[in-house]
Amino acid sequence: MTITNDKKNELIKEYQTHEGDTGSPEVQIAILTERIKGLTEHFKSHKKDHASRRGLLVLVGRRATMLRFLKRKNLESFRSIVKSLGIRAS
Repeated sequence: MTITNDKKNELIKEYQTHEGDTGSPEVQIAILTERIKGLTEHFKSHKKDHASRRGLLVLVGRRATMLRFLKRKNLESFRSIVKSLGIRAS
């Protein structure tokens, strides 16, 4: 359900906007997407885990907020991250 430090570091290196960048919206969206994918896999075998399902909904909401922010501030970056992560966003 959680992502490893190695995977997190890979995502940071792939989506960072400058050297040492760990907090840009692009990096945060990529990390949240990875966590959402892990939780989605978890629910395929643990259908009644409602406490974690609530956590998933919180993560999805946080990612949606970040995506709206990025769309408003940098449309080109928004389009590229949605395409590379395979997210359906409006």
